[in-house]
Formats: sequence, structure tokens, C-alpha cells
Amino acid sequence: MRAATRPGGYLGAVALIVRDGRIVDFRAYGQRDIARRDAMRRDTIFRIYSMSKTVTSAAVMQLAERGLIDVEAPVERYLPELADRQVAVGDSADAPRLRPARGSITVRHLLTHTAGFAAGLPGDELAAAATRLHDPHGASDLAGFVARLAQAPLAADPGTRFGYDGAATETLARLVEVVSQQSFDAYLRERLFAPLRMRDTGFEVARGARGRIADLTTTGDDGRLRLDDGPSQRRPGAPLNAYASGAGGLYSTACDYARFAQMLLDGGRIAERSGLADCGERDAGPGPRVLRADTVAAMLRNQLTMLDPPVHQFDPGEGFGFGGAVVIDPAKRAAPASPGQFGWPGAASTTYAIDPIRKTVAIALLQHVPRTGIAGDPPRLSKDFYRLAYAGIDATPTPP
Repeated sequence: MRAATRPGGYLGAVALIVRDGRIVDFRAYGQRDIARRDAMRRDTIFRIYSMSKTVTSAAVMQLAERGLIDVEAPVERYLPELADRQVAVGDSADAPRLRPARGSITVRHLLTHTAGFAAGLPGDELAAAATRLHDPHGASDLAGFVARLAQAPLAADPGTRFGYDGAATETLARLVEVVSQQSFDAYLRERLFAPLRMRDTGFEVARGARGRIADLTTTGDDGRLRLDDGPSQRRPGAPLNAYASGAGGLYSTACDYARFAQMLLDGGRIAERSGLADCGERDAGPGPRVLRADTVAAMLRNQLTMLDPPVHQFDPGEGFGFGGAVVIDPAKRAAPASPGQFGWPGAASTTYAIDPIRKTVAIALLQHVPRTGIAGDPPRLSKDFYRLAYAGIDATPTPP
């Protein structure tokens, strides 16, 4: 991490490793601003983007526990606008030839990215173009997102393939709103962030805390690091989307996300908060239960067993649970992992992993949007991060 955050590399990083409920490594590296004047701090706030998806999935499963959502039910039971889905099979984006989908989209399909939405896979071009015409991401709220999405055809029949996309998770966020009769933001604050004391996590950063947000960088065509030109960097701390994006809208810190991940590792509650002393949890006692142990086990279990092979589109050694990838064959992965390891990255170089066998949570947070094929773009760090973290863990005796 020190080498990767020297001048010419990433601006900075925060890494946190929890083993057996205790923080064993928690450091900040480099700087958090493009001028390289402000040191990165352990309480720096990051845009975690797709790491938001696990949080959204946990919210859905809370409502399932309460009997308010049936994971196996057609989502049209709760969101009628998604009934009678059609699949694009030909012609043009503005007037596609359609056929009825072979089955309804279920809540399970949304949780596992098997709903059939356009996802950049071969053959998705027509459905993707039609979806862009309706512009779900231009909606001002989650209700509008789903209403616009409902006008676009699917790219495939529900349940027949894995296709990673944000539309499924945004739909889940709207599902939470409809079923809970709360805004998605309010639901997360009340049911997850407050119980887990995730004080710096949300869709917007309080103005008094915006000085702790890391600059968001990318690599220019000249191979030099520069500020990203998107709205998030122009207005740090402002909402990343017009709606509360369950697919990628959250800000968070290493400590906050460690509490959430440790809750999952401990089966639905933080078993011993005093182990997170460096995150302000000394003598706080065990945390409240936010999910049942069997619910967490389902989230962390590969749910793609109906597919052949039962893996997601990015890694032949990984399946997918509810909100994250699940390692099913460590030998097929480039980075070390235990069977059953669960986690997911974010688009701006954040990553986390929960390893039930090693009883470990590992988090690395950077704030850089990669550009594939651009000379000078800093090398990806996640594989080396996990390799070195696990080498250290495996070489160290289990704490008493």
C-alpha cells in the first residue's frame, strides 16, 4: 500500500483487517487530495458504489424475515408495473420485436442478478438500447426509476442467466420503500445504520464532515492522475444520484463498513463489539441482532445452482449469493480465498471480503476510477491486497 500510494500512483488508501472480531491491522496511506497536501486518515469518507448492493440486499432480507417479502414471489406482487415482461428479440431499439417472457421476475432473481435485464452481455445490445431510450437513471426517485425500467424489454428470460446490472438492485431499493412504507434512505438509517452505529454511512455527507471525503481520481489520456470529471467529484458529499441508489449510492468509511461486514460474519449481529476498539466500540457490549443467522447463511451461500456452470460472469471460481460473490472453487481464482468467502468491489477501487473459515474481514478503500488500456493507470491492488493479508493471517497464531 505504501508503494502503491507514492507520487505517480494512487493518492491514498485505507486498509482494515479484522480477525476473530479484533482489528489486527488498520492503517491509512498517502494523501486524500490531488494536491497531496492532506494526509489520508482512517476516518476518511469514500464513495463505495457497488458495495452498496450488499447493504440493499440485507434490507430486503430483513423484510423477508418479517414476512413482508416472499423471496420466491413474482416482484409484480409488490410492484405491479413489472408484470407481463417482454423480451427483445429483433428489429430496432425504438420499435423492438418482442415476445412474452417465459416466467415472471421474482425477488430472488433481483437478488441474484438473474432477472434478465440488459447487462452488457453478448446479444443484449437491442434491450440495452431500448432501456437507454427510457433512461431509468434520469428518474428523480426510485418510483420513477422502476416506472421507466418497466417500459423497456428484457434481454433474456428471468432465471436463465447471470447478468450483473444496477437495475435489479435499484428495483430492490424501491421494493423496500413500497413494503416498509418508508423512504429507502430512512429505512436504512433506522434498521441498519443506527443499530450498527454506522454514523458516517449514507447517501449524502453532512456538510460538517465533507472535509473528510477523499478526492475521486481517474487517469487522463496523458497517463497522469487527474480529478474525475463527474458530478461526484465536483460536489463531494452531495447525493451520487437523484434517487437513493441501492446499487451504488452510498458513502461510507472503513470502520462503518467493517461493522456491517462483521455483523454478517457473526451471523446477524456483532458478537463482541469491544474487539472493534479502534472504531470506537470499546466496552459497548454485543450489538443488536439485525438479521437471523439462517438469513445471513442464505445471503453468503451461492444461489446460482440452477445455472450451468453456477458462477457469475466475471470469475469462473465464484458464484453469487444475495448481494455479493461467493467463492466456490479457490483454485480457479487468481487471488487466494477460502471456500465460502463472500464480498464485492466498488467501481472506484474499493473492495471487501468476509472469510468465514479464517474468521476475517478485509477491507481496502481507495478512490480511483480505473481506465482499462490507458498507459499510466495505476495497477489494480485487490489481488495483492488479499494475497498479502491472508499470508499475514495464515502466518500468525490465532489470538487468545
